[in-house]
Amino acid sequence: MNICIIPARGGSKRIRGKNIKLFLGKPIIAFSIENAIRSECFDRIIVSTDDNDIAAIAKEFGAEVPFIRPAELSDDFTGVHDVVDHALVWLQNIGFHYKYACTLYATAPLLKKEYLIEGLKKLENSNAKYSFSATSMPFPIQRAFKLDEDGRCKMFTPEYYSSRSQDLVESYQDAGQFYWTDNEKKSSEIMFGKDSIPIILPRYLVQDIDTMEDWKQAEYMYQALKNT
Repeated sequence: MNICIIPARGGSKRIRGKNIKLFLGKPIIAFSIENAIRSECFDRIIVSTDDNDIAAIAKEFGAEVPFIRPAELSDDFTGVHDVVDHALVWLQNIGFHYKYACTLYATAPLLKKEYLIEGLKKLENSNAKYSFSATSMPFPIQRAFKLDEDGRCKMFTPEYYSSRSQDLVESYQDAGQFYWTDNEKKSSEIMFGKDSIPIILPRYLVQDIDTMEDWKQAEYMYQALKNT
């Protein structure tokens, strides 16, 4: 059996009401719920939230909210891993066990169901513990720099200053959309380690949403894709 867990806390600071804010006229969490349903990967789709408004909207769009997340797992310092573990333990305590669990972010409107399906299939056909959404970096990280205390440039790896971009190894980053886990396999590796399969998404389907500028960018990207 497979389960989808969508963490959706009510106390977003940078974007007020972020998880149910209207994204082009629809609560943003609805996109994740609907993609999970359309993928046909899951026996259950559960939203873990501490907020009654989020719970009501999640149910309206087809997800389950079998519990309200406790306050101690709903502050600014609680990690997603703890939230998902709480949900899985809660379900195990009432007699449900799931081999494959997928953590799906509530703010992933650009997600395509095909990548959710690919993540599950590749995990099923491997000895890996995890699969997750990733994308390529738009610029070689070897040539990145930071600002020092005087506001001047300081390269992280100055030995690559004269290297051509095409001669540098391509790098990838977490796309922040979904994370599959095989609960029956053991691993001491982190998610970005040898026991993980990255599902590579094109960059035009990836947008972190932490600020209102990010939000508008994601809306522009979604509309452009819809009109293509």
